[in-house]
Amino acid sequence: MNSVGISGLAAYLPPYRTNLSDWCDWTEGSWHKLKDVVGHSFRMRGHHQNVYTMAANAVLKLIQQYNIDPRAIGFFAFGTESSTDNSAGAIIVKGMVDQGLKKLGLPPICRNCEVPEYKHACLGGVYAMKGAARFLAFDGRDSKAIIVSADIAEYGRGSTGEPTQGAGAVAMLLEPDPKLLEIDLVRSGASAEYRGPDFRKPFVRFAQQKARSNSQLRDFPVFNGFYSTNCYIDAMLIALNNMFTKRGLDRAGYLKNIAAVFMHRPYTRMPETGLAMSYLFSLALGKAEDHAELKEYCEAARVKFHDVVEELSSQRNVYKCVEQGKLNTPLFSRSLRVIRVLKRFETFRKIEAKMSLGWEIMKNVGNLYSASLPAWIAAGVEDAFRRGVELRGEDILTIGYGSGDAAEAIPMRAVKGWQKYAEKIRFSESFDGAIDLNEAQYISLHSGRQPVDLPINTEGEFFISRVGQNENKEFEDGGIEYYGFSPVTSDTSKECTTDSDGASNKSIRSQEI
Repeated sequence: MNSVGISGLAAYLPPYRTNLSDWCDWTEGSWHKLKDVVGHSFRMRGHHQNVYTMAANAVLKLIQQYNIDPRAIGFFAFGTESSTDNSAGAIIVKGMVDQGLKKLGLPPICRNCEVPEYKHACLGGVYAMKGAARFLAFDGRDSKAIIVSADIAEYGRGSTGEPTQGAGAVAMLLEPDPKLLEIDLVRSGASAEYRGPDFRKPFVRFAQQKARSNSQLRDFPVFNGFYSTNCYIDAMLIALNNMFTKRGLDRAGYLKNIAAVFMHRPYTRMPETGLAMSYLFSLALGKAEDHAELKEYCEAARVKFHDVVEELSSQRNVYKCVEQGKLNTPLFSRSLRVIRVLKRFETFRKIEAKMSLGWEIMKNVGNLYSASLPAWIAAGVEDAFRRGVELRGEDILTIGYGSGDAAEAIPMRAVKGWQKYAEKIRFSESFDGAIDLNEAQYISLHSGRQPVDLPINTEGEFFISRVGQNENKEFEDGGIEYYGFSPVTSDTSKECTTDSDGASNKSIRSQEI
């Protein structure tokens, strides 16, 4: 069987940017702490945007940047947890893209295309990627696949999650004999177990939240931060161990020798903790020399070596914390204490450096949920190309994660000539044209209203044109969103102002597809 993998990546970020340094001024938060733990900024969608428009924008960029023949696409998948339609998903995005392609004088995506949507919190995009790879390895061997991950991370004002918001989309081109990264599904690792109230979006909560204008509903999740840390570490370690076992690897040696690591990244500190815990876990399950190294770290942290080994190697029932009503039970307290001293040691600093590709630019992306890992892959591969880092033939470890319940550890490898296709990613260009929000604009967008002093620019993009309101016997479309697309022109009509209620004026609706 020929190899299957990624041949192209493209990203879309909405223009409205909240700088966390400004946010700290508004909320009396600590910028000194936030910049190291969370990042530097995040994006917010406009009144005219939703998860489908962002996904369509990313897909159209992918097709144009890689000169893809849409007729060759046999699998078009969508990974998200921000859907606003409980019936359809990927087909909505495909429909927009087809109409946009038509306006650009290009053929539509193949009519005989599969269009699944994948939902499992932040892991939906990874599952979509695996589904596409399996399709290409079997009945779709003569075609190509596009997957797009898109999400909107929203948290209530004043909540601990508020600075970890974000919005955006990343599209991938997958095909046999890939031009960028070969995906090693055969030797990947997985983990899945129900964990209850780690991070959830129950429909009853969704329905009770006040609807915004233009069909933009609030989607603030239920989450429990301390318990989430337990869920994340446990799920990730189980998936990694599954991968290590399949490959018969020297765990610690593997982490020391891989070229790069990309992980689910809702905020900066999470992958730092994840990689450190992965390394301690590898040492705890390793050989005598690994144990000797771990003992050195434990002594520096003043933690008993055997307690750490037991903590990391024993089987855990994380959900028991819920059943016993003890969500704040520390399951990894000793290991987390050891992590605090790891950066003193050169050995671990070299391992941590494997996350350096794309690290800085990702501090300005924010939380993209299912698009978080794909975004870092795109940023990292582009960064490697720009810095002249050779990745060919070297293992790249990717770790996806979805709300405590599931994790995926998937090794990849750069192929010969990857640089030519990395140059086309143009991830850094997705930051062009950012509009920095002031406090009033931020509050307005957060509540679902387009500020009157924040015009909408739809040039080259898809947008919500209107929302159906017919609920009679002859024709019913209540709540269904209709979309438009504005090809790039020099016409000044590309810009649309808004009224005080945030409703778009007629100039945007006239371009409906």
